[in-house]
Amino acid sequence: MNQGSKYLLLTTVLVCIAVIAPINPSCAQTTQWHKFMQAGELAYKQGQYAEAEKSFSAALQEVEKFGPHDTRLATSLNNLASLYQAQGRYAQAEPLYKRSLQINEESLGPNHPAVALALNNLAELYRAQGKYAQAEPLYKRSLQIREKALGSNDPDIAQSLNNLALLYYSQGKYAEAEPLYKHSLQIKEKALGPNHPDVATSLNNLALLYYSQGKYGEAEPLYKHSLQIREKAVGPNHPEVAASLDNLAALYKEQRKYAEAESLYRRVLQIDEKALGPNQPDVATSLDNLAGLYRAQGKYAEAEPLYKRSLQIREKVLGPNHPNVATSLNDLGELYDAEGKHAEAEPLYKRSLEIMEKALGPNHPDVATSLNNLAELYREQGKYEEAEPLYKRSLQIMEKALGPHHPDVATSLENYAELLRKTNRKAEADKLDARAKAIREQH
Repeated sequence: MNQGSKYLLLTTVLVCIAVIAPINPSCAQTTQWHKFMQAGELAYKQGQYAEAEKSFSAALQEVEKFGPHDTRLATSLNNLASLYQAQGRYAQAEPLYKRSLQINEESLGPNHPAVALALNNLAELYRAQGKYAQAEPLYKRSLQIREKALGSNDPDIAQSLNNLALLYYSQGKYAEAEPLYKHSLQIKEKALGPNHPDVATSLNNLALLYYSQGKYGEAEPLYKHSLQIREKAVGPNHPEVAASLDNLAALYKEQRKYAEAESLYRRVLQIDEKALGPNQPDVATSLDNLAGLYRAQGKYAEAEPLYKRSLQIREKVLGPNHPNVATSLNDLGELYDAEGKHAEAEPLYKRSLEIMEKALGPNHPDVATSLNNLAELYREQGKYEEAEPLYKRSLQIMEKALGPHHPDVATSLENYAELLRKTNRKAEADKLDARAKAIREQH
C-alpha cells in the first residue's frame, strides 16, 4: 500500500499457507485411502479444488474405518481443512484442524513434530481470519516443540520463525518481525545451502518487510537475489520465478518505474498462463497486478478487461463468495471510481463488503478496507451522512485487529479527517491528522 494513499488495498499475498501433511509410506499400505489421498494432493496442487475435495472426502470416509485415533485420520482431516482454507471456507476448516490436532496429541504425545505442524496450520487459519491473538500462542508453541524435538538449526524451525514473523508483519509490528525473518534466513542458508529455493523464499519475505516500510534500497537487492536463486534452481519459466518477478515489479511500480514494472508483470502473466493454464487463481492475481499498474498510470481502458478477466477466473475456480472474488470486485470498483463512474462502482464495493463479512467475519481488517473504500466513494459524491458511519466502523475494526499504531490505521484516520473537514469540524480533523502523522513517523 502506498503510504498516505486514501484507498486501502485488498491484496492477495501468497507468502505462506497451511501445509498439506505428507502421507507416511510406512503406514499407508496399498489402500483406497492412499490412492484417494494422492489423487487429492495432485488435484489440490493443480488448483482443481472440486476434484480435490471429492478425493479428500473419499479418503476421509475410508480412513474413518481405521479407528478414531489413527494418525492417518489426522492427515486426512488436515488436508481437507487446508483445501477448505484455500477456498476461503474458514468455518469448515477450523473443526477439522482442531480434530487433527487432538488426534496427533493423543496418539503421538504433546511434543511430537506432527503436533507442531497441526498447531502451525491452525494458527495459519486464524491469521488468515485476522484472529491474531488466537494465532500467536499456537505459533509459539509450534516453534517451541520443534526446537526441542529437532534442534535449533532444522529447516522446520526456520518455517516456524517465518510464520511468526509473518504474523507480526500482518500487524505492522515490523521491528518484531525483522529479527525472526533474519534468523529464519540464517538457518535455511546453513542447513540447505545458499542457493536453495527455500532460501529464496526467506529473502523474498525479508524484502517484502522492507518494501512495506518504504525501504526500497534494502528490498531491491534481496528481491533480485531471490529471483536469481529461483531461476537457477527451477528454470526461468517456473511459477516461483514468476512470484519473484511479480514482487520486483511491485517495487518498481511504487518507485514509478512503470516501464520496468510493465515488462516484468507481462513476463509473470506469460509464465503463469503457460505453466498453470489460463484459468488458474495465480493467473487472476497476475492479471490484477498488471491492471493495477495500468490504473496507476491512468490507462483505464487497458486495465478494465484485465480486471474483468481476473474476476471471471476467480468466480469460476473459487466460487462467488471467496475473499479473492471480493478483492477483484473491489479493484474493479476502484477503477470505475477513478473514472468517475460512481454508479458502477457502488454495487461492486457493496458486494465486495458483503462477501468479506460473510467469509471472514465482521471484524477482519479486510472488512475494514471494504468499509473504507465504500466510504470514500460516498464522500466523493458528497454523501457525508452515509460515509461517516462507515469510516467510524472501519477505524474501529482496524484499531482492534491491528493495534493503534498500524499504518492502515493512519490511512483510516486521514480519510475520516478529510470527511470531518468537509463537514466543518476542523478541530476534530486536526486531532486525527496529528495522530496519523505520529504513526507515519513511527514507521
